[in-house]
Amino acid sequence: MESRKVTFIGVPLDLGAGRRGVDMGPSAFRVADIHAKVRELGCDVEDAGDLEVSIPETQAPGNPRLKYLKEIKETCEALRDKVGAVLEKGRMPVVLGGDHSIAMGTIGGLARFHRQRKEKIGLIWFDAHADANTAETSPTGNIHGMPLAVALGLGAPELVNLAGACPMVDGSRSALVGIRDVDPPERANVKASGIGAFTMRDIDERGMRSVVEEAIKRATAGTVGIHVSFDLDAMDPDYAPGVGTPSPGGLSYREAHLAMEMLADTGKVVSAELVEVNPILDQRNGTARLGVELLASLLGKKIL
Repeated sequence: MESRKVTFIGVPLDLGAGRRGVDMGPSAFRVADIHAKVRELGCDVEDAGDLEVSIPETQAPGNPRLKYLKEIKETCEALRDKVGAVLEKGRMPVVLGGDHSIAMGTIGGLARFHRQRKEKIGLIWFDAHADANTAETSPTGNIHGMPLAVALGLGAPELVNLAGACPMVDGSRSALVGIRDVDPPERANVKASGIGAFTMRDIDERGMRSVVEEAIKRATAGTVGIHVSFDLDAMDPDYAPGVGTPSPGGLSYREAHLAMEMLADTGKVVSAELVEVNPILDQRNGTARLGVELLASLLGKKIL
């Protein structure tokens, strides 16, 4: 089993979401023994603590089409820089959210670091939602519904240029897995981005193995490695009730672990993030514990 140097970065941001609670996500993962579970795999573990973030009670939402844009941008800039610093030390960043808008900072940091070395990264994004809205298509103005579009070069200029170049990652080298709740105006953005989008119907018909094989093929084509962004609402709510925007008919426990195990087998995973755990809505921290189990599989934990 390959030994990794893993650095956790907590980002207790919930300004991008429509309800409170995911700001407690980083703490929930730590309470679920994320450090011990990863050390058991032989990894060298450090925790960089949590980034300082603003809370809704102290800020005005601003533009109703891009709520809390200034504050979210500042958080993502800080995360971008932190991810870059972790990579400079030869360590693997694992980001703990927080809402999914933080992915703009994670991917921005990865993209900038590797672009300076004339390298590209691949992306596999697990989610019930496409997260491909823009200010023009979003029904809510909540930025946690926009980060994948931003990473692929669609959206507000203040966000798409976070990495210093646009797009952060190529659609041809990206995959979106598990979607089942997509806003009608958002569908055109998914198609325009060039991403490989795999719905729950694709998983039902083809099986998770076939879908993940194709996702890996895309994400490793001419790249230095894969960033895995996992929204816990990709899981069926029976397994992960503690999320802000649950959607029935999601991934099963074993489907998700198979995906993580297959990704681990590639030896190409360079970074990861776990987002959208809301302990207020959870049952005995089960959703965070599931996230920790999935991360262990992604880092190489095997059954035998």
